[in-house]
Formats: sequence, structure tokens, C-alpha cells
Amino acid sequence: MNKFLLTAIVVATLAYGVFAGGGEDDVHADTYKFESNVEYDGTFNYVFETTNGITAEEKSTGPHSVKGGFAYYSPEGELITMSYVADENGFHPKSTILPTPPPIPPAILRSLEYIRTHQKKSEN
Repeated sequence: MNKFLLTAIVVATLAYGVFAGGGEDDVHADTYKFESNVEYDGTFNYVFETTNGITAEEKSTGPHSVKGGFAYYSPEGELITMSYVADENGFHPKSTILPTPPPIPPAILRSLEYIRTHQKKSEN
């Protein structure tokens, strides 16, 4: 299972860099660093880097959890990075490129505070 996950992530990351964000140089990019270690107990780690600036790494942190990240350059030349943890509570990415919800309007915040401070006492 871990080998499949590792292979899928590597292929997806490379495919994304070549087909979605890349330019002419991405087609001819080479992998110049690749390290992979899979132990008999199922733990693993890997790191790779390509000549066009794509990097990725991941490490198992327990029997059902991993921690990792990747980085690449957008077509505009901006460095995009993402780190993540995947465990029994799900996938938790962290990056400045992820969408964020809009702020809660002040009127709603005041309403919520009023409701919190003016709750009816339960009748027994």
C-alpha cells in the first residue's frame, strides 16, 4: 500500500509539473536527486528534485500517517509550496495558495456574541 501511495504521489507531482504548470523546459526536465527508503515494517521516506525546480518529500510518521510537502514554480515564476500531514484525522495541507473563507462580518460576530451572553436559562 505504501509503495503504491509513494508511486502515485511521485507520478502525480511530475505529471502536474509537466502538463499543468510547465513550459518548454519542463518537458526536458531531469531528476537529479532521488532517495527512497522502504523498511520491512512499512515505514518509508522519499525525496526527489528535478532540474526545473520541482521538489517533493514524504515520510511516514506512524503506521497510518505521513508528513510531507512539495514545491514547484508556477508559469508566472512564483515558487509554490505546500506541506501536509495525512493521518487518522484526514489530509491537512498548509499553503498560501489554498483558498480561505472570507472574514465573518462584524454584524454577525456581534449577533453571535449577543446570543452567547443572553441564553435563556433552562426551565427545570
